[in-house]
Amino acid sequence: MEHLRKDIDGLYKWHLDDLIKNAEEYQELTTEIRMLIKKISNMKDGFLKNSNNFLMYLKTDEVLSKNFERLYVYSYLYHYQDMADEVGKIYKETADKIMEEMNLELSFVRPLLINSDYNKIKEWLKENKELEKYAFTLEKIFRYKKYTLSEAEEKIIALANNSLGASSGIFSALDNVDIDLGFIKDELGKKVKLTNSNYIKYCSSKNRGVRRNAFKNMYNFFGKFINTIAACYIGSIKENTFSSKVRGYESHLASSLYADNIGVEFYEEFIADIHEFIPLLHKYMKVRGKYLGYKPHLYDVYVDLGEVNNEDIPYKEGIEHVKEALKPLGEKYITDLSQSFTAGWIDVYPNAYKRSGAYQWGAYGIHPYVSLNYENNFDSVATLAHELGHAMHSYYSDNKNAYNNADYPIFLAEIASTVNEVLVDDYFFKKAKTDEEKIYYLAAFLDKIRTTIFRQVMFAEFETKAYKMYENNEVLTVENLCDMYYELNKMYFGKNVVVDDAIKYEWARIPHFYTPFYVYKYATGLIVALAIANSILEGNTDMQKNYLEFLASGGSDYPLEILKKCQIDLSDKKFIKSAFKLFKDKLTELEELVDKKVK
Repeated sequence: MEHLRKDIDGLYKWHLDDLIKNAEEYQELTTEIRMLIKKISNMKDGFLKNSNNFLMYLKTDEVLSKNFERLYVYSYLYHYQDMADEVGKIYKETADKIMEEMNLELSFVRPLLINSDYNKIKEWLKENKELEKYAFTLEKIFRYKKYTLSEAEEKIIALANNSLGASSGIFSALDNVDIDLGFIKDELGKKVKLTNSNYIKYCSSKNRGVRRNAFKNMYNFFGKFINTIAACYIGSIKENTFSSKVRGYESHLASSLYADNIGVEFYEEFIADIHEFIPLLHKYMKVRGKYLGYKPHLYDVYVDLGEVNNEDIPYKEGIEHVKEALKPLGEKYITDLSQSFTAGWIDVYPNAYKRSGAYQWGAYGIHPYVSLNYENNFDSVATLAHELGHAMHSYYSDNKNAYNNADYPIFLAEIASTVNEVLVDDYFFKKAKTDEEKIYYLAAFLDKIRTTIFRQVMFAEFETKAYKMYENNEVLTVENLCDMYYELNKMYFGKNVVVDDAIKYEWARIPHFYTPFYVYKYATGLIVALAIANSILEGNTDMQKNYLEFLASGGSDYPLEILKKCQIDLSDKKFIKSAFKLFKDKLTELEELVDKKVK
């Protein structure tokens, strides 16, 4: 049974009072935010009259944004730590309500700004030095000129989005609060409750019966609610397509990529490029089967190969492993990282009704926050390193950039996290002494590419197909969503794996599908991370320096431009080829060790 939150030692909980001290300060902040909303609302007729008025608006908007960000992050983190807690629910609803008020009351700003003379704005930037720091922010805003509607239309869209955007919340409630995966027996025959948090643990069990039962329970639940979840997901597709089409985008894919200044062609070519290397995944599945001694089912693809004594790694020991593994990033990085373990950045252990998974979040000017569900194993150590990659990215970005340029896009975020993971993999592999240990870490590395590149691109294909069906006026149903997902699994895993029928329900448990066209960024992130990490491991001090500069760049430019600070141009396919050459080399090494073992 999961611990209640009150029973977990405070040393292992994050310090949310660094964001907002107490309920009184929370109320004061809501009052101040509403006053700032009113103040900007009163600027409607004058904020574009001259450069001084415009600067006053930008400064006021920045204060509002900072305050609201602090309120919003606090509200959601408070809610996520125990999603059954009534106070947290009230905070979340309050933040959502204020966001709705803000969007509605200030819906006039963007249309008036975008419909103004950009050349005049650029002249103001030259004559008023205080405006210079907003130059890139304004450039990004004016890019949306052709996709911004009139003030009245924007107000209608703001109202519509608030009333239509329920699908994600319904799914989240089902996936985090109402979910009941039942009980299974663990390796010792003990009855344990299956949860989102421990699913991978039991799906990675050395006992095949445990794996099979965990898999069965998971997809029995999602199969039982598949019609409800399909209604949620199809509703989300309809909501997002409405928002994009009404603004004039060709598709929601085009809309989703636009902020990063990335075209649909880049996205589609990237997916096509990954297809070229799917035969390597088929070969890896064959090697896994050779080691296991049978043709694996999909519930067998997470079991670790090899034998290594690292499945009992207490959190404090995990911290030391992470610090050692990340030493190639330099003394400054380790010193800055170390404060996260003692200053309330990290919420470590699972508790009842805590949001599943791991993530990092925060508000400008306050330290980052990391949520884990630490399970005392190698995967948990890798996850800790991953989320701290995000945290250090935020830490350096906030310290180097003004507020308006500090927020880095998701496209870049996955690079910082996976650089850390790659370094952790290398660290543990170099410590390996036996063939079994080497098999373990080689397979772990190959699984990282399988799950972060192949799997995420498969997800990207699924959502792309689903959106295209709807946008082409084809009928989306439970059946064709499940069939489409099942066929993708068959294509990616190939004939060396038994593709179980129940996997057709897996799409229904993927929360990222409610943030569409996001998952491919995990894949691009790992491809870039492999290039950066391997260069640093080879002793390239210039790359180490460039990488820290990259982390401190925030959102000061478009992501593909920021990457060039590390001499990486993702339009050059050599980086994809390099990643899969590494995959092939490691696979060859693994196959030789497995052949040696089974002979």
